[in-house]
Amino acid sequence: AVRSRAEVDATLQTAKLNPAELLPAVHCLSFSPRAGGGECCLLQLEPGLCAELEAGRSLVIRGEKDEHAVLCSKDKTYDMKIADTSNMLLFVPGCKTPEELNADPASCNIIHSQIAGFSKNYWELRRCRPKLKKLRKLLMEDPYEGPDSQKDETSTFSKYTTEDLLSLIQASEEEILHQLQVIDACKIEGYWRILDFDYEMKLLNHVIQLIDSESWPLSKVPLCACLEELGSLEPREMIEHILLSYGRKYVDDGEVFFEMREDKVCRAIAQMLLQNAVKFGLSEFKEVWQQSVPEGMTTRLDQLQGLALVDKNSRPETIFMLKVEDLPEDNQERFNSLFGIREKWTEVDITPYIQDLCAEKQTVGALLTKYARSSMLNGVKVYNSRRLLS
Repeated sequence: AVRSRAEVDATLQTAKLNPAELLPAVHCLSFSPRAGGGECCLLQLEPGLCAELEAGRSLVIRGEKDEHAVLCSKDKTYDMKIADTSNMLLFVPGCKTPEELNADPASCNIIHSQIAGFSKNYWELRRCRPKLKKLRKLLMEDPYEGPDSQKDETSTFSKYTTEDLLSLIQASEEEILHQLQVIDACKIEGYWRILDFDYEMKLLNHVIQLIDSESWPLSKVPLCACLEELGSLEPREMIEHILLSYGRKYVDDGEVFFEMREDKVCRAIAQMLLQNAVKFGLSEFKEVWQQSVPEGMTTRLDQLQGLALVDKNSRPETIFMLKVEDLPEDNQERFNSLFGIREKWTEVDITPYIQDLCAEKQTVGALLTKYARSSMLNGVKVYNSRRLLS
């Protein structure tokens, strides 16, 4: 039955409400026969994400069946979490707000509205770190060993296009493309690939030997001459890729040059020396390392942050490989893993291995406070596990 104005006024009187204090318009609500609670989902968006949708751009929910769903804009990733509310939320199409009713003087009538659906919860979004570890893992299933490798012909592993990665990785498109740059991936025949480390070193070696034989300054390596000289040994796009990975590109007088990046070249050569040794005497390593890098480059231990760790407690001191990308992505698991490797850490030593876990505006100190306990050892502050490790 449809309510009349007289019935509304009688209800207000019973409720002891003064009609003069209320807007004259009245919404009479009734449930539509099709009103269900299951078909509608509410999503709470921050103003920036609202603007994305209003501008006609898309938001994408990403994740495979065994993963926790995330929502991605073009350049950011958000965790999705259900928030329950104590009030029932009703969906009323065409519902007018008090502001709209005030603006419309003709609205002193009764408005009959049907409830199309209802919900007791909504999805809440929280900005999170993109889950990028899987990107490297997928590409490392089948690293590229060069054009002469027979392995590429027989490989049963999948190869991945940008579209494939967008559907598999829980991160926004910009975050994925940036990470592909960070890990020095390159596109070969339309697929993203990571170079096999030995092949990468072979390419780098060609370039370094050419620089040496031509006596070019490390700050001015000409692209054209490199392609010309090395094009018969390796594909030209691979030569250019290695220069882009290990150098900074610039143009001088219309010609393209590269300034070789000392830290990156030294780091790669250290990895080559360390990867076949379980532990290496530190002083011997430093000597061999400096001899192995191109003339004019200087090796420094801080070039190895997140790649290798010095054991100051062994006599003599040793160095061993520990790559941050091989550690777990989850915060607690990362700390468990680190405390399994070493019981007590100084902040300087542990920082390169947890820096990437810091959320927006979060400091390494805040992470350590949450996941580790501190104590003093010989006047130095050290951190160890909050939990007993079996």
